[in-house]
Amino acid sequence: MTRTASLGRCGVLALTSLVGAWLGVATAQAEDAGKADIDALKKSLAKYEDYTAAVRDLYLSTVGCVYYSGEKIPGTMDYPKGAMGIHFVNVPSVGQKLDPMHPNVLIYEPTRKGLRLVGAEWLVPLTPDIKAPPKLFGQTFMGPMEGHYPLIPREFVHYDLHAWFVDNPNGLFSPTNPKVKCNKAEFPMLEKPTKMMPGPM
Repeated sequence: MTRTASLGRCGVLALTSLVGAWLGVATAQAEDAGKADIDALKKSLAKYEDYTAAVRDLYLSTVGCVYYSGEKIPGTMDYPKGAMGIHFVNVPSVGQKLDPMHPNVLIYEPTRKGLRLVGAEWLVPLTPDIKAPPKLFGQTFMGPMEGHYPLIPREFVHYDLHAWFVDNPNGLFSPTNPKVKCNKAEFPMLEKPTKMMPGPM
């Protein structure tokens, strides 16, 4: 290898490292900026720590406690190993204008003491008028993707964004949380990663 080629390779490696570090810092800063918003959201949803209050407000349980192995399959969403928990979906709110203080989904973890509110999720159906992925809290939604079959029809192509009220090593807005468990669930569901669909990304 010539000296020029060697120097060029070193330069590329250094640039790659700098870009990686910058992206890491940018992501951390974005999460820090969103944490205050998520803390405020958690306080505003305190009444839903009692899941029966959620049901009375039409957040209805999908029953299964969803978790992922971390398996990577080409053409599917990247879900780190962890759980998504039990989803309580407010169906009438799906497709309406995004409201950061009124999520479409409440996420619960089954424990020995009952269901614990651990997070929230926003869903945006893919429609012809969408020209770019939606955003909340400075975060770009994941997707578009199929519905999470069998709990949601595959035909429900959508974007989504998760936010966690409990510590998450994967990140505040990661779709999965390894600290949330489904081992106390009556219906644990190990799902395959969801298929990605064409649309603005």
